[in-house]
Amino acid sequence: MSPQEYCRDKTAQAGSSFTAAFRLLPAERRESMEALYAFCREVDDIADDCSDPSVAAIKLAWWRNEIDVIARGESQHPVGRALHAALIKHDLPQNDLYAVIDGVSRDLHIRTMPSWEELDAYCDRVAGAVGRLSSRVFGASSPEVDAYASELGLALQYTNILRDVGGDARQGRIYLPDPLLMSHGLSHEDILLRRPSGGLTEALSELARRAHDRYDRALLLLPAQARAAQRPGLVMAAVYRDLLRTIEQSDFDVLNQRISLGPARKAWVAGRAALGLLPR
Repeated sequence: MSPQEYCRDKTAQAGSSFTAAFRLLPAERRESMEALYAFCREVDDIADDCSDPSVAAIKLAWWRNEIDVIARGESQHPVGRALHAALIKHDLPQNDLYAVIDGVSRDLHIRTMPSWEELDAYCDRVAGAVGRLSSRVFGASSPEVDAYASELGLALQYTNILRDVGGDARQGRIYLPDPLLMSHGLSHEDILLRRPSGGLTEALSELARRAHDRYDRALLLLPAQARAAQRPGLVMAAVYRDLLRTIEQSDFDVLNQRISLGPARKAWVAGRAALGLLPR
């Protein structure tokens, strides 16, 4: 199996909304996105699958050191070999690769979010950085596009957090920031025990409103001349925003289920977005 085949297989296994967006790209850019996504999966899977935090930390440190090896074209890992080509072709900033690892590393040791600022910093590492890297692969690079990608990354991650409240609680993690919980009379114990309440519904509704605000700001930040190149990102935005609407329509029934879009719905939303019809 070649490095690119390994990355393509890793991407296909994930079954993510991102893979639908990749199909809009020409082959060379699609291969670069598969390499980038495979890197993110390798790193993220360490936190999800490794039960011993000390072992997970060692594995993440290995990947952190590997970034320099990848940049030099000396990696022996199939993802590293494929990612080197993407780094060179698209001038991908290594700092954003480090940021992804730093965001995942945080999950090993810190289980709550003390502030909105810390939540946004975390979201920028695990999602904003990926957005900035992806936007370069898609074919447009500028400070304005970086700002759009950063804002969209936070919107996507807010949506993930809403969807995964119950699943994260089962793993002892709370991504809802403490000020949000306190303002609605909630404690960490309420979340970890997955206690339904009017206060929780109100808190999740507030986070959903903030997510919508970030989607709106992201679209406003994207320059008109970059929209065609950034179409894959706009498709992801449309799919995730539709997921956000679905979560809202369920009255935030996320404590004991993981809400998702069906394949037909996802394809319909993605198709409309590819034609420039974005939900608001």
